[in-house]
Amino acid sequence: MKVIQIDTATPNPPEQAILIIYTGGTIGMVKDPKIGGGFVPFDFEQILEKIPELHHFDMQLTLYSLEPLIDSSDITPEYWLRISQVIQEHYAQYDGFVILHGTDTMAYSASALSFLLEGLNKPVILTGAQLPIGTVRNDARTNLLTSIEIAAAKKDGKPLVPEVCICFHDLLLRGNRAKKLESAHFDAFQSENYPALATIGTHIEYNFSAILPYNSARQLQLQPVMESNVAILKMFPGISAKVVKNLLSTEGLKGVVLETYGSGNAPTVPWFIEL
Repeated sequence: MKVIQIDTATPNPPEQAILIIYTGGTIGMVKDPKIGGGFVPFDFEQILEKIPELHHFDMQLTLYSLEPLIDSSDITPEYWLRISQVIQEHYAQYDGFVILHGTDTMAYSASALSFLLEGLNKPVILTGAQLPIGTVRNDARTNLLTSIEIAAAKKDGKPLVPEVCICFHDLLLRGNRAKKLESAHFDAFQSENYPALATIGTHIEYNFSAILPYNSARQLQLQPVMESNVAILKMFPGISAKVVKNLLSTEGLKGVVLETYGSGNAPTVPWFIEL
C-alpha cells in the first residue's frame, strides 16, 4: 500500500476530499527511456506536474495505491473485496471515491462493487484509459479530471451521483449497466439497457431522472461474501452435449448463467433439456 496526499487548495482549506484508489491499468503508465521506451507505472507524486489542471480544484486528493498493481485481466473477486474494504474503512473521511482501473474488466468490477457496497450514498467512480497518461495524445487526463469533478459534485450539500458509476470519454454510466464494446476508440463503454447518467462535453449534463436519488438514511454495509463457483454457458450453433455435460459436472459448481440467443431462446433438443 502506498498513500500520497495532494492538496490542490493550498493555502486555502480544501472544499472537498476525494480518495483515488489506483489498482493498475493503462491509465497509470508512462514511458521509461531506461527500458527502451517501454511502459512502467506512473509515480503519482508527480501528478501535479503531469496534470496541472488539478490546481483548479480546491480539494484534498489522497491517492491510495493497492499493491501489487495488477493488469485488469487478472482481477478476481478477492480484489473486489479489497477495493470495497478500502472504501468502507475511509468512507467517513471522504466526499467521494475514484477508482483507476484497467478497461478490460472495469465493467465487471463496477457491477460487483455496486452489490458489495450496499447502502452506498456517496459517488464511487471507476475510470481508466485507452492510452497511458504518459503519451502525448491520451484520454487518461480527461477521464481522470472528469471523474474527480463528478465524485466531488454536490448540490445543497448532497452528492449528485451517490452510486457506483463508470466515467469514460463522454459518458457517465451506471456501474452495473455498463459494457466495454471498443478496444481501439476512446468511447469504449456503453449502456445498452439503461440511459446514461450524464453526458460530458463543454459541460457535464446530468440526467437526474436516471440517477439513484440521495438518501441520507442509507448506511453503508459491506457484503463480504462472493460466490466464485459460478459458470457462464454461452449458447452457440453446434454446442455439444459433451461440452454442456462437462460444465454442469464441474465439482463444487453452485450455479450457471445461460447466455442465450435473442430474448432468452436456447436449444430445444432433448439432451439439452435433460442436462
